[in-house]
Amino acid sequence: LALLYAPASSGDRPYRLVVLMHGAGGSARQGLDLLLPVADAHHLLLLAPQAAASSWDLIAEGFGTDVRRIDGLLESVFAGYPVQDVLLGGFSDGASYALSLGFTNGDLVAGMVAFSPGFSAPLVTHGRPRVFVSHGVDDRVLPVDVCSRRLVPRLRELGYDVTYREFPGGHEVPEEIRTAAADWLTPHHPHPTG
Repeated sequence: LALLYAPASSGDRPYRLVVLMHGAGGSARQGLDLLLPVADAHHLLLLAPQAAASSWDLIAEGFGTDVRRIDGLLESVFAGYPVQDVLLGGFSDGASYALSLGFTNGDLVAGMVAFSPGFSAPLVTHGRPRVFVSHGVDDRVLPVDVCSRRLVPRLRELGYDVTYREFPGGHEVPEEIRTAAADWLTPHHPHPTG
């Protein structure tokens, strides 16, 4: 159902939990790998669910099976680890899903990391979570012009704090983007929870 990665505990220091959604046809392992190389250095607890179908429920028929699964996974993680913040992240369809789920639950989610998203379709919006978006200028799967270059200005108009990084390349997450996202995830000032 999911993969979990926890860096070694450092006393009672709470983790930032990042729930990572894989792209269409992908696997929980591919979700986990999005931030695994930077998890230890940034003290990130990573949870990578597997979609029930080839992509996330929202893409096919609206929130349902996957949301219930993620809720159950979160309960078990909260029972086992000290968590300071919950953030959502993903790649491609997983990035679209992370944004949609994050805005719908913005009172619970501190922020979202969207690597090459196609869209954001929250049912309702709550709170003001922070957003990090990256996109390759040569992306042929989800072209930047019709995806992030439309999405990011719209989010900013709605009052969201959006960090946006374009990079030379295609439908991928280059090392420098992964590092920039991890730095963004762990700001030097504490965020209140709740």
